Amino acid sequence: MSDQPCAIVKGGPFCAPIGGPVCTPIDSEAFFLAYHKALAGIGDRVERVATSRTEPGSFGDLLRRYYSAPEFLNLADGTQRNYRRILEKFGEKHRDWPVSGLKRIHIKTIIGKMEDRPQAANSLLKRLKTLLNFAAEIDMVPHNPLMGMRGLKVSSEGFHTWTDEEISRYEARHPIGSKARLAMALMLFTGQRKSDAVKMGWQHVKDGRIAVRQQKTTTMVDIPIHPDLKRVLDGSPRKNLTFLVTEYGKPFTANGFGNWMRDRCNEAGLPQCSSHGLRKAMAKRLAEAGCSVNEIMSITGHATEGEVIRYTKEANKTVLADHAMRALQLDGARRKSANPVRKVSKSDG
Repeated sequence: MSDQPCAIVKGGPFCAPIGGPVCTPIDSEAFFLAYHKALAGIGDRVERVATSRTEPGSFGDLLRRYYSAPEFLNLADGTQRNYRRILEKFGEKHRDWPVSGLKRIHIKTIIGKMEDRPQAANSLLKRLKTLLNFAAEIDMVPHNPLMGMRGLKVSSEGFHTWTDEEISRYEARHPIGSKARLAMALMLFTGQRKSDAVKMGWQHVKDGRIAVRQQKTTTMVDIPIHPDLKRVLDGSPRKNLTFLVTEYGKPFTANGFGNWMRDRCNEAGLPQCSSHGLRKAMAKRLAEAGCSVNEIMSITGHATEGEVIRYTKEANKTVLADHAMRALQLDGARRKSANPVRKVSKSDG
C-alpha cells in the first residue's frame, strides 16, 4: 500500500494510512477534511478542527457571515427562523467543512440519503443553494457548485385540500357560535396561513374588509369579508384582542393553533384534514370561480405564481373548462359586434 493518502470517490470510501488504513464514508466530515488536506499537501495526519472554534473559510464561517448579511437580515422573522433551523441542523455535523473545497458530489450524497424524507431533503437543498450563492458573491467560492442540481421527487401533494363535503361535515359538527367554527371560517374565507389567522382581530376589520400584514412574507393583504365569514363573526364574542384565543384567554401560537385545530377536525371525523388544507381549499375555490392567478395571489398573498399553480392543481378541470369556453364565446360575440360582416352588394362586384 502506498504511504500517500488515497481517495476512492466513485468506488468507495476514502482511505488514509494513519497508523494503518482508515476508512470513512464519502459524505462524512472526516472524509471531506482528510481528502482536502491530502490534496493540499498538508500531511497524512487527519485532525478535526475543534467545533468550538470557527475556522476561517469553513462552513461555520460562511454561516456567521450570512446571518449578519442583508440577504438574511431582510428576510421576515419567520423565514429567518426557518432558514436557521435547517442550516444549523446541517451545520452540527459539517461546520468545519472548507467551503472552497465543497463539491456537488458531497451534497448529492447527503441529499440521496434523505430519500425517505424528500420534502426535508429538498428544503435543505434550497437553503444550501441560497447559501452558496451568497458564498460566491463574497468570493468564498468561484461559483455555486449546486446550481442546476435537482432535488428528490416528492410523490405527496402536501397537505390535503378540503372538499366541499368535508367542509359541510365540519360545519355540521361545529355550529356558528363555537370557536371551532370561527377558526375554520377565518382560515377558509381569508385564505391565510395559520400564523396570520391567529393574529387577526377586530382591529383589522374596517368597512367590510379585513386587512393584515402576513408574517412570512410581510405582504399586506386587504380582503373583502365574505358573507359566510360575516355571519360567523357576527355570532362571535368581541371581548378579546384576537378572534381566536386559548382556553386561558391568550392568543394562540401558530403551532398551538394547528394542534388544537387537529383535534377539532378529529371530532368531526376528518383526520385527513388540517388547518393549512383550508388555505388550499380557498385557492381551489377561487380558481374554480374563474379567478386569474394574480387575483388569487391578491387574496392568499402568495409571492410567486408557481406557488398558486401548485395550490390550485386540484381545481375541478371540468369547471375550469366551462369557464374557459364561456369566456371564449363572450369574446367571439364581442369581436363580431366590433367587426360586423359587411354585406356585399351587386354594385361592389
